[in-house]
Amino acid sequence: MRKTVLFNEGWIFEKEGASCPVTLPHTWNAQDGQTGPAMYYRGECSYKKTFERPEMKEGQRVYLEFRGVNSSARVILNGKTCAVHDGGYSTFRADITDLLQDNNQLEVLADNSPNERVYPQKADFTFYGGIYRDVYMIVTEASHFDLDYYGGSGFKITPRLKGKDAEIVFETYSAGKADRITVSVEGIGETELSLTKKDGKVYGSGSLTIKGVHRWDGLRDPYLYRAEAVLYADGEEADRVFDRFGCREYSFDPEKGFFLNGRSYPLHGVSRHQDRLGVGNALTKEMHDEDMDLILSVGANSIRLAHYQHDQYFYDLCDEKGMVVWAEIPYITVHMEGGRENTISQMKELITQNYNHASVICWALSNEITLNGVTEDLMENHRILNDLVHTMDPGRVSAMANLFLLETDSPLVQLPDIRGYNLYYGWYVGDMTDNEVWLDDFHAKHPDTVIGLTEYGADSSIALQSPKPEKGDFTETYQALYHEHMLEIFSKRPYLWGTYCWNMFEFAAAGRDEAGDPGKNHKGLITFDRKQKKDAYYIYKAWWSGEKFVHLCGSRYHDRIEPVTEIKVYSNMDRVTLFVDGREFETKEGSHVFTFSVPITGTHRIEAVSGSCRDQMEICRVDTPNPAYFASADQVRNWFDEPEKDPMDREGFLSVNSTMGEIGRTEKGAAFLAGLMSRRPGGDAKVPDNPAVQAMVARQSLKKLLQQGGFKLDEKQLAEINAVLNQIPAEGN
Repeated sequence: MRKTVLFNEGWIFEKEGASCPVTLPHTWNAQDGQTGPAMYYRGECSYKKTFERPEMKEGQRVYLEFRGVNSSARVILNGKTCAVHDGGYSTFRADITDLLQDNNQLEVLADNSPNERVYPQKADFTFYGGIYRDVYMIVTEASHFDLDYYGGSGFKITPRLKGKDAEIVFETYSAGKADRITVSVEGIGETELSLTKKDGKVYGSGSLTIKGVHRWDGLRDPYLYRAEAVLYADGEEADRVFDRFGCREYSFDPEKGFFLNGRSYPLHGVSRHQDRLGVGNALTKEMHDEDMDLILSVGANSIRLAHYQHDQYFYDLCDEKGMVVWAEIPYITVHMEGGRENTISQMKELITQNYNHASVICWALSNEITLNGVTEDLMENHRILNDLVHTMDPGRVSAMANLFLLETDSPLVQLPDIRGYNLYYGWYVGDMTDNEVWLDDFHAKHPDTVIGLTEYGADSSIALQSPKPEKGDFTETYQALYHEHMLEIFSKRPYLWGTYCWNMFEFAAAGRDEAGDPGKNHKGLITFDRKQKKDAYYIYKAWWSGEKFVHLCGSRYHDRIEPVTEIKVYSNMDRVTLFVDGREFETKEGSHVFTFSVPITGTHRIEAVSGSCRDQMEICRVDTPNPAYFASADQVRNWFDEPEKDPMDREGFLSVNSTMGEIGRTEKGAAFLAGLMSRRPGGDAKVPDNPAVQAMVARQSLKKLLQQGGFKLDEKQLAEINAVLNQIPAEGN
């Protein structure tokens, strides 16, 4: 019979000649992968362990199961390589039976070095190196459910709903002999599978019917059945495996969005990266549990598990809690001609290892892969993956998350069954209102196309505050305002099958240096350490959650210079009363957002009350702005003063404050822009042939686009650009 033992203890980690004892899970980038653009360590490190031969009978096999080693792994036992694996986010196994000795020396080389064949290589998150998930030793009989096929269990379960009943189709694949294989469903019954032999493997197939099936129904009722497969060889039980499954059906409508079990079920989603502060991606089960609890607390019913395969434990949690899941491989940002086989193997692993999860509805082919354009090799790679998804799993859909600059009529957009776009209007480019313009324009042009929003967001640091928030200021205030707007537009567009806030949690992005806190992407609704919920978290809770609450925004904005300050309350109640220093100030009725204008003169205690729900904070009127609330001295000056004439402006002439449209309407200005944009990091910045995008770009000032487009310009360089523009007459002058 199979025996599985956790194999996490007693490892020696070695990096660049220095060694130390570690217990798995472990990553060597838990600190340097979170501290900024200075290159974090990417290279090859070693994990070593000695162990005695496990107790085993003649003919038994021994495997080592690795749940995640980033990015490439080589497993060496007693000086000989027994497994090589490329891909840092999926399970793989090494059959070590034939290399075992009484005393064994095991070495695992983990390598997250840059290369041109293993994804991901370029992306806005840290590629933590290490053996960062659990390792197990598995001892099996010679006859066992297959452990060699893409990290799977050898047991596939496919529910097929037929009205109130369901036919549950079972497939197994196993190594060695098999006299018979039975499958039982707890509380339902048992069936014996039909067996065939091919290429040294035994394949089983059969089915059971469940009358009056209990459906897996999202958050409302995530009911799971338990199935167990038993393999018999030479008349005796040789192996058994079990898994859970859910019976559900879903569909997409280009006008009405997502349907679960025949009813409208808009997907209110968040995206999740798996890492956290000081830990990297070497999470414990308790940390996974906490992430799920926080996601449930905001009222989400769907999760985009980006941008790679997550821990099996978390997929199990999604099944148990009723989360609808978008699953994807890390084929991201930049297509590599040498990486095709790796995309195929990672997709095979993703599907094989997650096939039985009721929560998963789609297999996503790639994310923002067109940053460097669309080539025929890229198209062919996607066609292969799309066909692979449909061959391996006809019951689910293929998907893709597109960069907002990708033309909506690109053949890549229509290739998968469903698609999403990643839109950042109101943050990186454009205004908040450009989001609804883009979405409505797409829907009008492609009314039969299923479309969702797979990313959107704005960065914020909880330290940064402002009564006059604006795009790019990194304040908690602007982030909340941005998400207020996004939730409003979603409520009026039922054709969106799903929306996924980027991101539920802050996460490491070693290439970033922003908001005075380098090495992180700050778009999370919750801080990287999971300890602080930002104001934006509560606007989602107001729209999505049934748990009654009131939340006072701006509790971290204590020192206020304005004589009349805005007090904003988020709540899912329909009536909120505000108290100032214990006295009732005003009562307002409404939904989600309640705004009050409160005169302040000194230190005040503010309290919001609705029914039994209440929240309170303290604010203080001050004479000078608190510099800790701003990312730069410029923002402090612009915070409360009336704007003065910018010395860069010259009346009748262009400047860096002129919009792209104003500059482009003059012959000399257009020529200057063409030359300037060719100097952009990464090459020429071509605006897509899309009227909505072109109109959005035309409304932006050159200065803002330079700041947001990857140009690293100091004051002198900006002044030099402005000096050239100041010599070009504006249109009509």
